[in-house]
Amino acid sequence: MTNALWSSEILEDVATVTTGNPAPQGQEFFKDGNLPFVRVQDLGRLKGAAHINETADLVNGNAAKSLKLFPKGSVLFTKSGASLLLNQRALLGRDMYVVSHIGVAVPGPRITGEWLYYWLTTVDFGEIAHGANMPSLRISLVKQLTVPVPPVAEQQSRVAEIEKQFSRLDEAIAGLKRVKVNLKRYKAAVLKAAVEGRLVPTEAELARREGRSYETGVQLLQRILATRRSQWQGKGKYKEPATPDTTDLPELPDGWAWVPFGVLGDDPFNTVQTGPFGAQLHNTEFTATGVPVIAVGNLTGTGFRSKGLYFVSAAKAKQLSRYDVWAGDLLFARSGATLGKVCVAPAEVQDWRMTGHILRARLNRQFIVPDVAVYSLAALPSVTRQVFGNVRGVTRPGFNTSLLESIQIPVPPLAEQHRIVAEVDRRLSIAREVEAEVDANLKRAQGLRQAVLKKAFSLPC
Repeated sequence: MTNALWSSEILEDVATVTTGNPAPQGQEFFKDGNLPFVRVQDLGRLKGAAHINETADLVNGNAAKSLKLFPKGSVLFTKSGASLLLNQRALLGRDMYVVSHIGVAVPGPRITGEWLYYWLTTVDFGEIAHGANMPSLRISLVKQLTVPVPPVAEQQSRVAEIEKQFSRLDEAIAGLKRVKVNLKRYKAAVLKAAVEGRLVPTEAELARREGRSYETGVQLLQRILATRRSQWQGKGKYKEPATPDTTDLPELPDGWAWVPFGVLGDDPFNTVQTGPFGAQLHNTEFTATGVPVIAVGNLTGTGFRSKGLYFVSAAKAKQLSRYDVWAGDLLFARSGATLGKVCVAPAEVQDWRMTGHILRARLNRQFIVPDVAVYSLAALPSVTRQVFGNVRGVTRPGFNTSLLESIQIPVPPLAEQHRIVAEVDRRLSIAREVEAEVDANLKRAQGLRQAVLKKAFSLPC
């Protein structure tokens, strides 16, 4: 094969480039419909597949009278909307009608639909789109794109090779995604085992084996309450906290105890602090740099990410000093879809601030390691049921300080807590390493996909 058999053609010389039809207005055009009508969202549902064979919308014969039918093998591309949508492509697997927000390239006799489809996936329409808020393509520019056109037989053989390589890549990618799902399940299982006393030997077991005594969870709770009593400086006579009702809570491992979250704070009378509300912090007061402000988007489930932090000036941070956050504080998302996300503030957090959508708990480490509380709030069903069973609101569920302080969490002996955290860190560190390798391989697979296309559309020597 020589270069002489290939040619570079203007797209409109080898295909008819046009747009779809305006969508029929009125339910009467969809009643008893049997003719497929492709909308923009149908391209988004492909998830890497090439062909559209059917769609959610079906129009009837009355609608079809004013619509143009596009033949099987036509190539579709979005021509308006977000930049991501601009680079969605599809190939019609049968004759269909197409909405006007979609551009259509109907291949002529010198080019196959499959060849045109795969070539168009290499074109970044974002580079030729115009408009910032609602980018769109001029069909006239699409028509002038230059497309490589080998003989039809070679197009078919190269497409067959593309699809063979893509099939292998798809199998590999599916396998990698299964690994990611299993890793997520594994991490959840590790946390659940940690707070059910199944991850490390309990302190009770070790004490019996070594013939020694230890501070049980019940004794730890008594020490917590004694400390709380000694710190009372309020008005009037000190009142003991109500005896927790553990009737509906499961039996704990030997040596553990159910403890109200609210008595575990450095200040056991103010364990949980909510972020600033309303007029205390407006969006207009955020700055490009300054003192970081943590939002719910920085909580990843049981972890923390610094990407997406807000900032306020030093003067504003001083006004918000009550809402300070330090490394080791427990952070809990209190409202909306993120409700229940919880993590420990990492080492870099030094006198930061938080938004009103977060609850902060500063726990007494002589009683509980903050990570252990995170594990319970995130992974123990008997605790998460307490959280979501006390949610306020329907359209935007929310949580407040008193509700979080009323939650009962399991507290092991302190020495056991430290062993639990060390073992969780060890296991999750391995899981993170595997996950990083999986992510790298997924990225590599995408690069291989582009390499396959680049080779396919390269002129032969």
